Amino acid sequence: MPTKGLKHKVGLESHGIKNAKEIFWNLTTPALYEHISRNGEGHLSHLGPVVVATGQHTGRAPNDKFIVKEPTSQDDIWWGKVNKPFGVEQFDALYGRILAYLQNKSLYVQDCCAGADQEKQLHIRVITETAWHNLFARNMFIQIKDLDNLANHVPEFTILHVPSFQAVPSIDGTNSEVFVVVDYSKQLVLIGGTYYAGEIKKSVFSVLNYLLPKKHSVLSMHCSANIGSDGDSAVFFGLSGTGKTTLSADPNRDLIGDDEHGWSDKGVFNFEGGCYAKVIRLSEQAEPEIYQCTRQFGTILENVVMDPITRRLNLDDASLTENTRASYPITHIKNAVPNGMGTHPKQVIMLTCDAYGVMPPVAKMTPEQAMYHFISGYTAKVAGTEKGLSREPTAVFSTCFGAPFMTLHPSVYANMLGERIAEHKVDCWLVNTGWTAGPYGVGHRMEIAHTRAMISAILKGELKDVPTEIDPVFGLHIPTSVSIEGHQAVPQEILNPRNTWKSKKNYDKKARELAAQFVENFKEYESTVTKEILASSPNPMAPTDQGRSKVQNLRG
Repeated sequence: MPTKGLKHKVGLESHGIKNAKEIFWNLTTPALYEHISRNGEGHLSHLGPVVVATGQHTGRAPNDKFIVKEPTSQDDIWWGKVNKPFGVEQFDALYGRILAYLQNKSLYVQDCCAGADQEKQLHIRVITETAWHNLFARNMFIQIKDLDNLANHVPEFTILHVPSFQAVPSIDGTNSEVFVVVDYSKQLVLIGGTYYAGEIKKSVFSVLNYLLPKKHSVLSMHCSANIGSDGDSAVFFGLSGTGKTTLSADPNRDLIGDDEHGWSDKGVFNFEGGCYAKVIRLSEQAEPEIYQCTRQFGTILENVVMDPITRRLNLDDASLTENTRASYPITHIKNAVPNGMGTHPKQVIMLTCDAYGVMPPVAKMTPEQAMYHFISGYTAKVAGTEKGLSREPTAVFSTCFGAPFMTLHPSVYANMLGERIAEHKVDCWLVNTGWTAGPYGVGHRMEIAHTRAMISAILKGELKDVPTEIDPVFGLHIPTSVSIEGHQAVPQEILNPRNTWKSKKNYDKKARELAAQFVENFKEYESTVTKEILASSPNPMAPTDQGRSKVQNLRG
């Protein structure tokens, strides 16, 4: 097979790929740009990013994800609506059809790693049909800089990405033309039928969620993380659209990573070498660090609208999708941590986007409440992140703030988090970046400047001993003020969400409705948690016009 680039110890024949037209090995970013342009895969925009479109699939397709049910892993998988079984023979047949399809095709290969901790990192290979998806892999994963190590790279897991190959459900056993299938015995992921690049990164994350807890006793987390000048790390849990990427990109702190991390006996570490940020209606004033990344060479802009003549971007245009994305190497962020490593977190912040408008903008949690909300994973999915969502936010519960990627039972991750919170005496917080003064359609989104001030106060330790009042329905401890260095940073009247509603009666009704949803959702997990965690559940029957008390100190 004709090859371009370095010769490699492990060729594509080891993956069953034969008679490829050309193989492009580990091309650099400029070289991949040339191929993207030559192949007509994308267009250069003003100041250097490449703009690509993914066609009809502009988000993840969770109903098209499968895991091969085979002896080495089947007893460990959390089988259900998230992890659906796929037969061994089905996988082999699908793989065979893909291998036949790839004959006489040009292919791009990136050999790289997932996991900044070298003792626990996973060596991966990403094989793609297109140059831009190869650039995506180069951006998102950790590059191998040493050429000898690169030439001798032995992949432990391979992602074969064939977006132009569409499955036939009646033949392949899939739900649609799209498929994301993982086989742990073959250490192989097959992705096809969709050009949405997020499937590549999330498949690797799902694999790490299986391997790291089992092999290394590492807690794998869907979170961002940053670190202060004093070495104080913080992690931010949250689903897409909750502000995880935005709030961790703090000019006063160094960014460890924006989406996926492990928590080992040494501290936290980034899984990736890049960021994958939502950029719809991105503001230069509110999010300057990410905004600048949309103006840099090496960035991929996915489904972002561009003027065809001036090549200038319109980040406010959602005509293709609300889920517009920027993929860029983390080195584009000036204050990124070079080695992707951080200390044990002092703060755990759980972000939610509450479409009901009843959750407080900031609240301190006891360790038991933190465990309850981690298992619950409440938020509102923002339109466009997944295929099939309406244009209005939908209230959902996603366990561990990342149910679609949790391969093992949620109790595995929850127990590991609880152990680390206890061992390292971590302070835990719930921050609502969603609606206030009413639900979606009535109230308004929380101002990002206010949210940033609350986060800053948490990280500076300004809220640690502030008096709080207990929300009678949710049991959360709401600070009575948010000040930074003696100056009030957030209007006091917005801290208790009940006070922001014109009708207290309507607030009480919505709060009880949401609390009841928490209770109903948690029934699935009641048998796997302690009575203390279960007692941290919201109370839909609690009186709302009394019982608010001041609390000076919470249990650490």
